[in-house]
Amino acid sequence: MVLWAPDWPIVAVESSASTPAAVLHKGHVLACSQAARAEGVRRGMRRRDAQSRCPGLALHDYNPDADARAFETVLTAIEELSPGVAPLRPGLCAINVPARFYGGEAEAAAVIAERLVRLGVWDVRAGIADGLFAAEQAARRALAQDSLVVPPGGSAQFLRDLPVDALDDESIVGLLRRMGLLTLGDFAALAPADVHTRFGTHGELLHRMARGLNPQPISRRQVPPEFEATLMLEPPLDLAEQIAFSVRTTAEKFVTDLAGHGLVCTTVLIEVDTDGSLATSRRWMHPRWFGPTDLVDRVRWQLSVDGVIRAPVDAVRLIPEVTEPLGDHADSLFGGGPDERVERGVARVQSIVGHEAVVSVSVQGGRGPAERQLLAPWGERPVAARAVGLPWPGSLPPPAPATVYLEPQQAMVVGAEGQAIGVTGRGMVTGEPARFRAAAGQDWQPVASWAGPWPVDDQWWDEVAARRIARFQVVGVDGSAYLMIVEGGSWWTEARYD
Repeated sequence: MVLWAPDWPIVAVESSASTPAAVLHKGHVLACSQAARAEGVRRGMRRRDAQSRCPGLALHDYNPDADARAFETVLTAIEELSPGVAPLRPGLCAINVPARFYGGEAEAAAVIAERLVRLGVWDVRAGIADGLFAAEQAARRALAQDSLVVPPGGSAQFLRDLPVDALDDESIVGLLRRMGLLTLGDFAALAPADVHTRFGTHGELLHRMARGLNPQPISRRQVPPEFEATLMLEPPLDLAEQIAFSVRTTAEKFVTDLAGHGLVCTTVLIEVDTDGSLATSRRWMHPRWFGPTDLVDRVRWQLSVDGVIRAPVDAVRLIPEVTEPLGDHADSLFGGGPDERVERGVARVQSIVGHEAVVSVSVQGGRGPAERQLLAPWGERPVAARAVGLPWPGSLPPPAPATVYLEPQQAMVVGAEGQAIGVTGRGMVTGEPARFRAAAGQDWQPVASWAGPWPVDDQWWDEVAARRIARFQVVGVDGSAYLMIVEGGSWWTEARYD
Protein backbone atom coordinates (compact mmCIF):
# COMPACT_ATOMS: atom_id res chain seq x y z
CA MET A 1 0.00 0.00 0.00
CA VAL A 2 1.26 3.45 -0.98
CA LEU A 3 -0.18 6.48 0.83
CA TRP A 4 0.02 9.81 -0.99
CA ALA A 5 -0.78 13.27 0.38
CA PRO A 6 -1.08 15.64 -2.62
CA ASP A 7 0.51 19.06 -2.36
CA TRP A 8 2.44 18.08 0.76
CA PRO A 9 4.57 21.28 0.85
CA ILE A 10 1.30 23.20 1.31
CA VAL A 11 0.20 20.88 4.11
CA ALA A 12 3.63 21.25 5.78
CA VAL A 13 3.29 25.05 6.01
CA GLU A 14 -0.09 24.49 7.73
CA SER A 15 -2.04 26.42 5.12
CA SER A 16 -5.81 25.94 5.10
CA ALA A 17 -7.33 24.16 2.10
CA SER A 18 -9.69 27.12 1.61
CA THR A 19 -6.84 29.66 1.50
CA PRO A 20 -5.17 30.35 -1.87
CA ALA A 21 -1.53 29.51 -1.17
CA ALA A 22 1.51 28.32 -3.08
CA VAL A 23 5.02 27.12 -2.28
CA LEU A 24 7.75 28.55 -4.50
CA HIS A 25 11.04 26.91 -5.46
CA LYS A 26 13.52 28.83 -7.63
CA GLY A 27 10.85 31.34 -8.60
CA HIS A 28 8.31 28.73 -9.76
CA VAL A 29 5.25 27.18 -8.13
CA LEU A 30 6.18 23.82 -6.61
CA ALA A 31 2.77 23.14 -5.01
CA CYS A 32 -0.49 25.02 -4.53
CA SER A 33 -3.67 24.60 -2.53
CA GLN A 34 -7.05 23.62 -3.97
CA ALA A 35 -8.31 27.19 -3.59
CA ALA A 36 -5.32 28.49 -5.58
CA ARG A 37 -5.84 25.82 -8.23
CA ALA A 38 -9.46 26.94 -8.60
CA GLU A 39 -8.17 30.45 -9.36
CA GLY A 40 -5.98 29.13 -12.19
CA VAL A 41 -2.65 28.64 -10.39
CA ARG A 42 -0.74 25.64 -11.66
CA ARG A 43 2.45 23.81 -10.74
CA GLY A 44 5.45 25.16 -12.64
CA MET A 45 4.08 28.70 -13.04
CA ARG A 46 6.33 31.66 -12.44
CA ARG A 47 5.66 33.82 -9.39
CA ARG A 48 4.40 36.75 -11.46
CA ASP A 49 2.01 34.61 -13.52
CA ALA A 50 0.63 32.93 -10.40
CA GLN A 51 0.01 36.29 -8.68
CA SER A 52 -1.68 37.66 -11.79
CA ARG A 53 -4.09 34.72 -11.74
CA CYS A 54 -4.72 35.05 -7.99
CA PRO A 55 -3.80 38.49 -6.48
CA GLY A 56 -4.55 37.25 -2.95
CA LEU A 57 -2.18 34.29 -3.26
CA ALA A 58 -0.17 33.58 -0.08
CA LEU A 59 3.39 32.65 -1.03
CA HIS A 60 5.79 30.45 0.97
CA ASP A 61 9.41 29.52 0.31
CA TYR A 62 10.18 25.85 -0.16
CA ASN A 63 11.84 24.30 2.89
CA PRO A 64 12.63 20.59 2.41
CA ASP A 65 13.74 20.20 6.04
CA ALA A 66 10.41 21.54 7.29
CA ASP A 67 8.59 19.15 4.94
CA ALA A 68 10.51 16.18 6.33
CA ARG A 69 9.91 17.24 9.96
CA ALA A 70 6.19 17.65 9.36
CA PHE A 71 5.97 14.28 7.60
CA GLU A 72 7.63 12.59 10.57
CA THR A 73 4.38 13.16 12.50
CA VAL A 74 2.47 11.33 9.76
CA LEU A 75 4.90 8.40 9.79
CA THR A 76 4.56 8.10 13.55
CA ALA A 77 0.76 8.04 13.29
CA ILE A 78 0.86 5.33 10.62
CA GLU A 79 3.27 3.24 12.70
CA GLU A 80 0.73 3.23 15.52
CA LEU A 81 -1.67 1.40 13.16
CA SER A 82 0.78 -0.70 11.15
CA PRO A 83 4.52 -0.89 11.98
CA GLY A 84 7.15 -1.05 9.26
CA VAL A 85 6.43 2.10 7.26
CA ALA A 86 8.83 2.95 4.42
CA PRO A 87 9.11 6.70 3.74
CA LEU A 88 9.69 7.40 0.05
CA ARG A 89 9.72 11.19 0.25
CA PRO A 90 7.75 13.80 2.21
CA GLY A 91 4.10 13.21 1.34
CA LEU A 92 4.59 9.65 0.07
CA CYS A 93 5.17 6.40 1.98
CA ALA A 94 4.56 2.66 1.64
CA ILE A 95 3.56 -0.11 4.04
CA ASN A 96 2.58 -3.76 3.83
CA VAL A 97 -1.21 -3.90 3.72
CA PRO A 98 -2.61 -4.93 7.15
CA ALA A 99 -5.66 -6.45 5.40
CA ARG A 100 -6.31 -9.35 7.78
CA PHE A 101 -6.30 -7.17 10.86
CA TYR A 102 -8.73 -4.55 9.49
CA GLY A 103 -10.92 -6.91 7.46
CA GLY A 104 -9.71 -6.10 3.96
CA GLU A 105 -7.43 -3.87 1.91
CA ALA A 106 -9.93 -1.06 1.34
CA GLU A 107 -10.95 -1.18 4.99
CA ALA A 108 -7.33 -0.85 6.11
CA ALA A 109 -6.84 2.14 3.81
CA ALA A 110 -9.99 3.76 5.23
CA VAL A 111 -8.78 3.35 8.83
CA ILE A 112 -5.41 4.91 8.04
CA ALA A 113 -7.01 7.77 6.09
CA GLU A 114 -9.35 8.51 9.00
CA ARG A 115 -6.40 8.64 11.40
CA LEU A 116 -4.49 11.08 9.17
CA VAL A 117 -7.53 13.32 8.72
CA ARG A 118 -7.76 13.67 12.51
CA LEU A 119 -4.09 14.61 12.38
CA GLY A 120 -4.85 17.49 9.99
CA VAL A 121 -3.97 15.88 6.63
CA TRP A 122 -7.25 16.64 4.86
CA ASP A 123 -6.41 14.85 1.57
CA VAL A 124 -4.76 11.41 1.64
CA ARG A 125 -5.11 8.73 -1.05
CA ALA A 126 -4.11 5.07 -1.03
CA GLY A 127 -3.07 2.75 -3.84
CA ILE A 128 -2.76 -1.03 -3.42
CA ALA A 129 -1.02 -3.28 -5.94
CA ASP A 130 1.54 -6.07 -6.27
CA GLY A 131 4.48 -3.69 -6.71
CA LEU A 132 5.61 -0.33 -5.41
CA PHE A 133 5.43 1.49 -8.76
CA ALA A 134 1.94 0.23 -9.58
CA ALA A 135 0.71 1.04 -6.07
CA GLU A 136 2.03 4.61 -6.34
CA GLN A 137 0.29 5.13 -9.69
CA ALA A 138 -2.92 3.74 -8.19
CA ALA A 139 -2.67 6.18 -5.27
CA ARG A 140 -2.22 9.10 -7.70
CA ARG A 141 -5.43 8.11 -9.49
CA ALA A 142 -7.54 7.47 -6.40
CA LEU A 143 -10.14 9.95 -5.22
CA ALA A 144 -9.62 12.11 -2.14
CA GLN A 145 -9.95 10.08 1.09
CA ASP A 146 -10.36 6.94 -1.00
CA SER A 147 -8.29 4.03 -2.26
CA LEU A 148 -7.76 2.27 -5.58
CA VAL A 149 -7.07 -1.46 -5.40
CA VAL A 150 -5.36 -3.21 -8.32
CA PRO A 151 -6.30 -6.91 -8.34
CA PRO A 152 -3.50 -9.44 -7.74
CA GLY A 153 -1.64 -10.06 -10.97
CA GLY A 154 -3.30 -7.09 -12.65
CA SER A 155 -0.51 -4.53 -12.37
CA ALA A 156 0.57 -4.84 -16.02
CA GLN A 157 -3.02 -4.43 -17.20
CA PHE A 158 -3.50 -1.39 -14.94
CA LEU A 159 -0.29 0.29 -16.10
CA ARG A 160 -0.74 -0.39 -19.82
CA ASP A 161 -2.79 2.70 -20.69
CA LEU A 162 -0.92 5.18 -18.47
CA PRO A 163 1.25 7.81 -20.20
CA VAL A 164 5.03 7.37 -20.16
CA ASP A 165 5.24 10.55 -18.04
CA ALA A 166 4.49 8.30 -15.04
CA LEU A 167 8.11 7.06 -15.22
CA ASP A 168 9.22 10.49 -13.89
CA ASP A 169 12.47 10.52 -15.86
CA GLU A 170 12.58 13.48 -18.26
CA SER A 171 15.43 12.21 -20.44
CA ILE A 172 13.97 8.75 -21.09
CA VAL A 173 10.39 10.02 -21.33
CA GLY A 174 11.43 12.54 -23.98
CA LEU A 175 13.25 9.88 -25.94
CA LEU A 176 10.28 7.51 -25.77
CA ARG A 177 7.97 10.22 -27.07
CA ARG A 178 10.27 10.91 -30.01
CA MET A 179 10.21 7.20 -30.75
CA GLY A 180 6.38 7.26 -30.79
CA LEU A 181 5.98 5.30 -27.55
CA LEU A 182 3.30 7.26 -25.70
CA THR A 183 2.02 4.76 -23.12
CA LEU A 184 3.60 2.39 -20.65
CA GLY A 185 2.05 -0.48 -22.62
CA ASP A 186 3.95 0.59 -25.74
CA PHE A 187 7.17 0.70 -23.75
CA ALA A 188 6.49 -2.64 -22.04
CA ALA A 189 5.97 -4.32 -25.44
CA LEU A 190 9.65 -3.82 -26.34
CA ALA A 191 12.01 -6.75 -25.94
CA PRO A 192 14.02 -6.55 -22.68
CA ALA A 193 17.30 -7.15 -24.53
CA ASP A 194 16.62 -4.27 -26.93
CA VAL A 195 15.73 -1.98 -24.02
CA HIS A 196 18.97 -2.83 -22.22
CA THR A 197 20.99 -2.21 -25.38
CA ARG A 198 19.36 1.15 -26.10
CA PHE A 199 18.67 2.57 -22.63
CA GLY A 200 21.17 0.81 -20.36
CA THR A 201 20.62 -0.57 -16.86
CA HIS A 202 18.44 2.31 -15.70
CA GLY A 203 16.21 2.00 -18.74
CA GLU A 204 15.89 -1.73 -18.11
CA LEU A 205 14.73 -1.00 -14.55
CA LEU A 206 12.05 1.39 -15.85
CA HIS A 207 11.01 -1.24 -18.40
CA ARG A 208 10.45 -3.79 -15.63
CA MET A 209 8.35 -1.25 -13.76
CA ALA A 210 6.25 -0.60 -16.86
CA ARG A 211 5.66 -4.36 -17.20
CA GLY A 212 4.21 -4.48 -13.69
CA LEU A 213 7.14 -6.34 -12.16
CA ASN A 214 8.44 -5.43 -8.73
CA PRO A 215 12.17 -4.61 -8.89
CA GLN A 216 11.98 -2.25 -5.89
CA PRO A 217 11.49 -3.97 -2.52
CA ILE A 218 10.50 -1.45 0.13
CA SER A 219 12.95 -0.72 2.91
CA ARG A 220 11.06 -0.21 6.14
CA ARG A 221 12.43 2.23 8.64
CA GLN A 222 13.32 0.91 12.04
CA VAL A 223 11.12 2.12 14.87
CA PRO A 224 13.44 4.08 17.17
CA PRO A 225 13.94 2.33 20.52
CA GLU A 226 12.39 3.84 23.62
CA PHE A 227 15.12 4.82 26.06
CA GLU A 228 12.95 6.57 28.65
CA ALA A 229 13.36 4.98 32.08
CA THR A 230 10.70 5.28 34.81
CA LEU A 231 10.88 4.38 38.49
CA MET A 232 7.53 3.84 40.23
CA LEU A 233 7.65 4.21 44.00
CA GLU A 234 5.06 2.31 46.01
CA PRO A 235 4.58 3.55 48.66
CA PRO A 236 5.72 7.11 47.80
CA LEU A 237 8.89 8.36 49.49
CA ASP A 238 9.63 11.79 50.93
CA LEU A 239 13.39 11.61 51.65
CA ALA A 240 15.87 12.58 48.94
CA GLU A 241 18.45 10.00 50.00
CA GLN A 242 15.89 7.17 49.92
CA ILE A 243 14.69 8.17 46.45
CA ALA A 244 18.28 8.55 45.18
CA PHE A 245 19.11 5.07 46.49
CA SER A 246 16.02 3.62 44.82
CA VAL A 247 16.71 5.26 41.45
CA ARG A 248 20.25 3.86 41.20
CA THR A 249 19.17 0.60 39.50
CA THR A 250 16.98 2.53 37.07
CA ALA A 251 19.87 4.85 36.23
CA GLU A 252 22.20 1.91 35.59
CA LYS A 253 19.66 0.31 33.23
CA PHE A 254 19.17 3.68 31.50
CA VAL A 255 22.90 4.01 30.78
CA THR A 256 23.27 0.34 29.82
CA ASP A 257 20.40 0.47 27.31
CA LEU A 258 21.96 3.49 25.61
CA ALA A 259 25.39 1.86 25.56
CA GLY A 260 23.85 -1.24 23.96
CA HIS A 261 22.94 0.92 20.97
CA GLY A 262 26.33 2.67 20.94
CA LEU A 263 24.97 5.90 22.47
CA VAL A 264 25.57 8.11 25.48
CA CYS A 265 23.29 10.78 26.91
CA THR A 266 24.62 14.33 27.16
CA THR A 267 21.33 16.06 28.02
CA VAL A 268 18.68 14.44 30.18
CA LEU A 269 15.25 15.61 31.32
CA ILE A 270 14.32 14.47 34.82
CA GLU A 271 10.62 14.54 35.72
CA VAL A 272 9.29 13.90 39.21
CA ASP A 273 5.65 13.09 39.98
CA THR A 274 3.88 13.63 43.27
CA ASP A 275 0.30 12.51 43.86
CA GLY A 276 0.07 11.26 40.27
CA SER A 277 0.90 14.59 38.61
CA LEU A 278 4.09 16.28 37.41
CA ALA A 279 5.67 18.20 40.27
CA THR A 280 9.06 19.22 38.94
CA SER A 281 10.90 18.95 35.65
CA ARG A 282 14.44 20.04 34.89
CA ARG A 283 16.84 19.65 31.99
CA TRP A 284 20.41 18.73 32.92
CA MET A 285 23.45 18.96 30.62
CA HIS A 286 26.77 17.22 31.09
CA PRO A 287 30.13 18.37 29.66
CA ARG A 288 30.93 14.73 28.73
CA TRP A 289 28.12 12.20 29.22
CA PHE A 290 25.95 10.92 32.05
CA GLY A 291 26.91 7.84 34.01
CA PRO A 292 24.68 6.15 36.62
CA THR A 293 26.25 8.08 39.51
CA ASP A 294 25.81 11.39 37.67
CA LEU A 295 22.11 10.68 37.17
CA VAL A 296 21.62 9.74 40.83
CA ASP A 297 23.31 13.00 41.89
CA ARG A 298 21.05 15.04 39.59
CA VAL A 299 17.95 13.36 40.95
CA ARG A 300 19.09 14.11 44.51
CA TRP A 301 19.81 17.77 43.72
CA GLN A 302 16.50 18.24 41.93
CA LEU A 303 14.55 16.70 44.77
CA SER A 304 16.25 18.59 47.57
CA VAL A 305 14.88 21.95 48.55
CA ASP A 306 16.64 22.96 51.77
CA GLY A 307 17.12 19.23 52.37
CA VAL A 308 13.35 18.49 52.51
CA ILE A 309 11.00 17.01 49.89
CA ARG A 310 7.88 19.14 49.63
CA ALA A 311 5.59 16.17 48.89
CA PRO A 312 5.95 12.35 48.72
CA VAL A 313 7.32 11.27 45.33
CA ASP A 314 5.64 8.39 43.52
CA ALA A 315 7.49 8.39 40.16
CA VAL A 316 10.81 9.52 38.65
CA ARG A 317 11.41 9.57 34.87
CA LEU A 318 14.74 9.82 33.04
CA ILE A 319 14.21 11.09 29.48
CA PRO A 320 17.24 11.37 27.14
CA GLU A 321 16.91 14.59 25.16
CA VAL A 322 20.32 14.58 23.44
CA THR A 323 22.16 11.35 22.65
CA GLU A 324 25.48 11.09 20.82
CA PRO A 325 27.58 8.20 19.49
CA LEU A 326 29.67 6.57 22.16
CA GLY A 327 32.75 6.72 19.93
CA ASP A 328 32.66 10.54 19.95
CA HIS A 329 33.22 10.53 23.72
CA ALA A 330 35.63 7.64 24.12
CA ASP A 331 38.98 8.36 25.73
CA SER A 332 42.01 8.53 23.49
CA LEU A 333 44.86 6.00 23.59
CA PHE A 334 46.65 8.03 26.26
CA GLY A 335 43.52 8.99 28.20
CA GLY A 336 41.66 12.25 28.20
CA GLY A 337 39.02 14.28 29.93
CA PRO A 338 38.90 15.23 33.59
CA ASP A 339 40.11 12.82 36.22
CA GLU A 340 37.21 10.74 37.56
CA ARG A 341 38.51 11.16 41.11
CA VAL A 342 38.31 14.92 40.71
CA GLU A 343 34.77 14.63 39.38
CA ARG A 344 33.69 12.45 42.28
CA GLY A 345 35.34 14.74 44.82
CA VAL A 346 33.63 17.82 43.40
CA ALA A 347 30.32 15.97 43.22
CA ARG A 348 30.70 15.08 46.90
CA VAL A 349 31.28 18.75 47.76
CA GLN A 350 28.19 19.68 45.74
CA SER A 351 26.09 17.20 47.69
CA ILE A 352 27.16 18.97 50.88
CA VAL A 353 27.05 22.67 49.93
CA GLY A 354 24.50 22.52 47.11
CA HIS A 355 24.53 22.15 43.34
CA GLU A 356 24.76 25.87 42.55
CA ALA A 357 27.54 26.50 45.10
CA VAL A 358 30.33 24.84 43.07
CA VAL A 359 30.86 26.39 39.66
CA SER A 360 33.23 26.07 36.72
CA VAL A 361 34.57 29.13 34.91
CA SER A 362 34.79 29.77 31.18
CA VAL A 363 34.92 32.78 28.88
CA GLN A 364 32.18 34.36 26.79
CA GLY A 365 31.97 37.49 24.66
CA GLY A 366 31.89 41.00 26.12
CA ARG A 367 33.81 44.24 26.49
CA GLY A 368 34.66 44.29 30.17
CA PRO A 369 36.31 41.51 32.18
CA ALA A 370 33.25 41.03 34.39
CA GLU A 371 31.02 40.62 31.33
CA ARG A 372 33.30 37.94 29.90
CA GLN A 373 33.04 35.68 32.93
CA LEU A 374 30.76 32.69 32.42
CA LEU A 375 29.94 30.64 35.52
CA ALA A 376 28.06 27.35 35.38
CA PRO A 377 27.40 24.74 38.07
CA TRP A 378 30.05 22.05 38.01
CA GLY A 379 29.00 19.15 35.82
CA GLU A 380 26.77 21.24 33.56
CA ARG A 381 27.65 22.48 30.12
CA PRO A 382 28.06 26.29 30.14
CA VAL A 383 25.77 28.15 27.73
CA ALA A 384 27.23 31.48 26.61
CA ALA A 385 24.88 34.44 26.35
CA ARG A 386 27.37 36.32 24.15
CA ALA A 387 29.48 34.70 21.43
CA VAL A 388 33.26 34.95 21.78
CA GLY A 389 33.98 35.26 18.07
CA LEU A 390 31.90 38.40 17.47
CA PRO A 391 33.61 41.80 17.26
CA TRP A 392 33.35 43.74 20.51
CA PRO A 393 34.21 47.42 19.84
CA GLY A 394 35.69 49.04 22.92
CA SER A 395 36.92 45.76 24.39
CA LEU A 396 40.30 45.55 26.08
CA PRO A 397 43.43 44.29 24.33
CA PRO A 398 45.26 41.33 25.90
CA PRO A 399 46.50 40.43 28.42
CA ALA A 400 43.39 40.14 30.54
CA PRO A 401 43.49 41.13 34.22
CA ALA A 402 43.97 38.26 36.67
CA THR A 403 41.75 39.53 39.51
CA VAL A 404 38.28 40.90 38.79
CA TYR A 405 36.53 42.49 41.74
CA LEU A 406 32.98 41.44 42.53
CA GLU A 407 32.14 45.11 43.08
CA PRO A 408 34.21 47.94 41.54
CA GLN A 409 36.22 49.84 44.17
CA GLN A 410 36.02 53.60 44.33
CA ALA A 411 39.25 55.18 43.03
CA MET A 412 40.71 58.58 42.20
CA VAL A 413 43.01 59.82 39.41
CA VAL A 414 44.35 63.39 39.31
CA GLY A 415 46.79 65.42 37.25
CA ALA A 416 50.06 67.12 38.22
CA GLU A 417 48.21 70.11 39.65
CA GLY A 418 45.76 67.92 41.59
CA GLN A 419 42.96 68.54 39.10
CA ALA A 420 40.46 65.74 38.40
CA ILE A 421 41.03 63.80 35.19
CA GLY A 422 38.06 62.93 32.99
CA VAL A 423 37.06 62.04 29.44
CA THR A 424 35.18 64.34 27.07
CA GLY A 425 32.20 63.33 24.96
CA ARG A 426 34.59 62.86 22.03
CA GLY A 427 36.69 60.36 23.99
CA MET A 428 39.60 62.74 24.76
CA VAL A 429 41.41 62.85 28.12
CA THR A 430 41.14 66.21 29.89
CA GLY A 431 44.66 65.96 31.30
CA GLU A 432 47.73 63.80 31.92
CA PRO A 433 47.22 61.34 34.84
CA ALA A 434 49.95 61.95 37.43
CA ARG A 435 48.76 60.32 40.67
CA PHE A 436 46.11 57.74 41.51
CA ARG A 437 44.54 55.90 44.40
CA ALA A 438 43.23 52.40 43.52
CA ALA A 439 40.76 52.16 46.41
CA ALA A 440 39.42 54.29 49.23
CA GLY A 441 41.85 54.31 52.15
CA GLN A 442 44.92 53.46 50.08
CA ASP A 443 47.90 55.79 49.76
CA TRP A 444 48.40 57.96 46.71
CA GLN A 445 51.19 56.92 44.36
CA PRO A 446 52.62 58.36 41.16
CA VAL A 447 51.59 56.99 37.77
CA ALA A 448 54.45 55.20 36.04
CA SER A 449 52.52 54.60 32.80
CA TRP A 450 48.98 54.50 31.54
CA ALA A 451 47.00 53.53 28.43
CA GLY A 452 43.56 54.43 27.19
CA PRO A 453 40.89 55.51 27.06
CA TRP A 454 38.70 52.79 25.56
CA PRO A 455 35.31 54.50 25.45
CA VAL A 456 32.14 52.40 25.43
CA ASP A 457 28.63 53.70 24.75
CA ASP A 458 26.78 50.64 26.03
CA GLN A 459 23.05 49.98 25.49
CA TRP A 460 22.46 53.52 24.31
CA TRP A 461 18.97 52.52 23.14
CA ASP A 462 17.81 51.78 26.71
CA GLU A 463 17.29 54.86 28.88
CA VAL A 464 17.57 52.85 32.09
CA ALA A 465 20.47 50.50 31.27
CA ALA A 466 22.50 52.91 29.09
CA ARG A 467 26.12 53.53 30.21
CA ARG A 468 28.89 55.75 28.87
CA ILE A 469 32.22 54.69 30.34
CA ALA A 470 35.89 54.78 29.44
CA ARG A 471 38.49 52.24 30.56
CA PHE A 472 42.13 52.93 31.45
CA GLN A 473 45.12 50.76 32.28
CA VAL A 474 47.16 52.43 35.02
CA VAL A 475 50.54 51.24 36.35
CA GLY A 476 52.01 52.63 39.59
CA VAL A 477 55.68 53.18 40.38
CA ASP A 478 55.60 50.11 42.67
CA GLY A 479 54.72 47.89 39.68
CA SER A 480 51.06 47.38 40.55
CA ALA A 481 48.73 47.59 37.55
CA TYR A 482 44.98 48.21 37.53
CA LEU A 483 42.08 48.38 35.14
CA MET A 484 40.04 51.49 35.91
CA ILE A 485 36.89 52.99 34.51
CA VAL A 486 35.60 56.55 34.60
CA GLU A 487 31.85 57.11 34.46
CA GLY A 488 30.08 60.38 35.01
CA GLY A 489 33.27 61.96 36.36
CA SER A 490 33.82 59.22 38.99
CA TRP A 491 36.69 56.71 38.94
CA TRP A 492 36.40 53.03 39.83
CA THR A 493 38.89 50.16 39.94
CA GLU A 494 37.41 47.23 38.03
CA ALA A 495 40.26 44.69 38.07
CA ARG A 496 43.94 44.17 38.93
CA TYR A 497 46.82 42.80 36.84
CA ASP A 498 48.81 40.34 38.95
